[in-house]
Amino acid sequence: MTEKTSPIGESLSEYRETLLTPEERHEIEVKVDIITAILNARTIAGYSQKQLESLTGVKQPVISRMEKKEIDPGLSTIMKILEPLGKTLVVVDKKPSGQSLRET
Repeated sequence: MTEKTSPIGESLSEYRETLLTPEERHEIEVKVDIITAILNARTIAGYSQKQLESLTGVKQPVISRMEKKEIDPGLSTIMKILEPLGKTLVVVDKKPSGQSLRET
């Protein structure tokens, strides 16, 4: 039987830590990093969301919701958006346990 965690008497940050596993938190961090990089690249390129829609075929509302982190875009959508921004994804060796991507 698993022990239930009660939020009573715990700080909000301590309670949040119990909601997700370290692996789930890492997955969220990676997704946020990718979406942030896409937003930064779009801004640097000077494209509006509507212009990016024309270049990619990905609808502007989808781009908007992705940038607001309201949806979890699929890999094909990410790749369509990265292409006109002159970006791509690469697979690299994982960092040692406990080291986040932001520490590199």
